[in-house]
Amino acid sequence: MGKTVASDFYADPRIQQAKELLKSVVADHSKKITGVKAADPELKKSFDEQLKEFGQNRGGALYYPYLGSGIGNGALVELEDGSVKYDFITGIGVHYFGHSHPTVIGAQVEAAVANTTMNGHLQQNSDSAKLVKFLLQQANKNGAQLAHCFLTSSGAMANENALKICFQKRAPANRVLAFSKNFSGRTLAIAQITDKAAYRQGLPDTLKVDYLPFYCEGNHENSIETTTKILQELIYRYPGQHSCMIIEPIQGEAGSWVGNKEFFAKICEILKKNNISIFVDEVQTFGRTSELFAFQYFGLDQYADVVTIGKMSQVCATLFKEDHKPKPGLISQTFTSSSSAIRSGYAILSEMVENGYLGENGKINKMGNYFRNKLQELNKKYPGKIDGPYGVGAMIAMTLFKGDEEKNKKFTFKFYENGVLSFSAGGNPTRIRMLMPVGAVTEKDIDNVTAILEKTINEIE
Repeated sequence: MGKTVASDFYADPRIQQAKELLKSVVADHSKKITGVKAADPELKKSFDEQLKEFGQNRGGALYYPYLGSGIGNGALVELEDGSVKYDFITGIGVHYFGHSHPTVIGAQVEAAVANTTMNGHLQQNSDSAKLVKFLLQQANKNGAQLAHCFLTSSGAMANENALKICFQKRAPANRVLAFSKNFSGRTLAIAQITDKAAYRQGLPDTLKVDYLPFYCEGNHENSIETTTKILQELIYRYPGQHSCMIIEPIQGEAGSWVGNKEFFAKICEILKKNNISIFVDEVQTFGRTSELFAFQYFGLDQYADVVTIGKMSQVCATLFKEDHKPKPGLISQTFTSSSSAIRSGYAILSEMVENGYLGENGKINKMGNYFRNKLQELNKKYPGKIDGPYGVGAMIAMTLFKGDEEKNKKFTFKFYENGVLSFSAGGNPTRIRMLMPVGAVTEKDIDNVTAILEKTINEIE
C-alpha cells in the first residue's frame, strides 16, 4: 500500500518526543499556578503602560485590564502583571478546556509543524475533511438531515453564510424572523438582526427583521400562545416574504434565557407549513447542554434546516440540508481557519464525545448542577442581593441587586479585581453570566469562585 511523505513525517518518533517534551515543559510550569494571586508590584507599571498603548493602538481600551502571559492551569490563568485569576467567562465561551490543557497543547504542536498556517478555499488539509465528517455524524445521530458542513473563521461569518443560504433558497423572500433580545453578531448584515440598537448606530439598514417574544418559563402556555399568534400575524402581513427564522435555543447574550421544546416545536411547525427556513444559531450553545448540539437537547432534529456553531469548537461552521445547498460561489473564503484551530477543535470535540461529557450524567451537567446548587445556597443566604441561578448545563447566569445595571457593572469589575472573570448580559434586568471551562473545571474551582463571589457581593453598596 502506498503512503505519503507526511505519514512518515507524523509517525517519526522525534515528532512524538517533541510533543511529549513540550507538554511536559508546559505541565511543569503550569503546576506552579495554584490559585488566585495579586499582581507583582514590579510588573504592574510596565503592564499598565502596555495596556494603555494597546488601547490607543486598537482604538479603544479593553473591557478588562487583561493581557494574558500565555500560560495557565485549568480554570486559572496568569496575566502579564503576574496576577492569577479564575477564568469563568473563557473568552465568552472559547476556552472550553481552560488554559494549558494537554489535549489542546498536543493538537497545537502537531498543527505547528504542518506545512501551512491557514486552510482555505483552494487548499484544505485532510484535517478539515476529518472535522467536517465528524461534525455531520454527530449532528445527524438523532435523525437530523444536515448533509453539508462549511467551515469558517468566526461565528459571525458562520451566521452570514447561513443567512445567504436561506435567502438564496427562499428568493425572492427578503425578510428575517428573530426573537427579541437575540444576539447574532456585529457584521453589517447580522447587526441588523442582533436586537441591540447601540450595535447599529450609524449603520445603514440592510435587512428587514421582525421580532417575536422569546419563551417565558414562568408563563408556559401563554408564552406559546402569544408568540405563535404574533408569528402567524407577521406571516399574514408579509405573505411569502420571510426567508428564515433565526433561533437561539438559549439566549446567552440576553442573560442565559432558556427555551423550551414544546415552544420551539409549535413555532417550527408554523414555519414549515409556510416554507420558512429554520436557522438554529448555536455559536454559543454548542457543547454546553447535555447534548453536543442544543437543537438535539430541545428535540428539534426534524426541523433544523441550517445550523451554525462556534466559540468552543475553535473553528466555526455552517451545517445545512441538501435542499439548502447553495449555488457555487455564494459561500467561499480565502481561508476557513488555521490548522491549529482545526486540529484543536477536533481534539476537543472527540474528547467530549468519547470521555463522558455528554448525557444526563455527563461532566457538563454535573459541573453545571454543582455550580447552580452553590449559587442557590447564596440565593437563600442573600435573597435581596442575588436571584437565580438561570441557564442550563454550562451556561449559567444570575441576577444581582434586582438587575440594576450600574451595580452589576460595578460587581463585574470588583469580581475581576478579586480574581474571577465573568461578564454582564442583557438588560431589564441585567444579569451576570458565566461560561465555565468545562474541560478543566473542578468542584474545588467552583467552591473557590463561589467564595469570591460571596465576598464581592458584600463589598458592593
